[in-house]
Amino acid sequence: MSVNPMAYEAQFFGFTPQTCMLRVYIAFQDYLFEMMLVVESVILKKLEGFPDCKISPFQIRKSTEKFLLFMKEHFDKLFSKMEEVLLQLVLNIPKNVLLPEDKVHEQYPYSKEQFQALQDEIHQLQKQYRAEASAGQALRAELEEQKAVRAELEKILQWFDGLENICREHGTCNFKESFAFLTQNAKKLQDVLKDVEKKSKKIKKHDQLL
Repeated sequence: MSVNPMAYEAQFFGFTPQTCMLRVYIAFQDYLFEMMLVVESVILKKLEGFPDCKISPFQIRKSTEKFLLFMKEHFDKLFSKMEEVLLQLVLNIPKNVLLPEDKVHEQYPYSKEQFQALQDEIHQLQKQYRAEASAGQALRAELEEQKAVRAELEKILQWFDGLENICREHGTCNFKESFAFLTQNAKKLQDVLKDVEKKSKKIKKHDQLL
């Protein structure tokens, strides 16, 4: 069997020429074995008509095997020549023939150096794409943070607007005065809360005594 992989022929035929030749060889060999068995059975039947014949079935089997070996040796030699002819003249695609699906290589030929340069450029573009994708992700995260900060700032502005309205209602427009006003009211609320807590404790003690 040929050791040439014949990959281009396999692309065209859908199978390797060596595989085709191997199947043909096995088919011929199986046919030869079957024919020898048929010949052997015919000889044995013929001998049944000659009771005085001293040839035993064992001798016939030995002769059949010897003849089979002789035929196989000659068949292998003939098949080797036939395989060489078929692989060179029938199952071979000439070097100057280009398959239809490979016409693009003829229209846009590339040397190994050009192909390698193209591969390098592709790798570089992939790196740039990954870097830009990472930067875009970081920008999106930053935008989300800015949205959250903006929402908090809007809450603060609304709080200041409410504060300003309260100050106007109480006749204070200055920020310091407004802050002092809020501080004073906060202290009053704390005093009221403490007073409520004291009264609550007294009521609890009174209830316990009862």
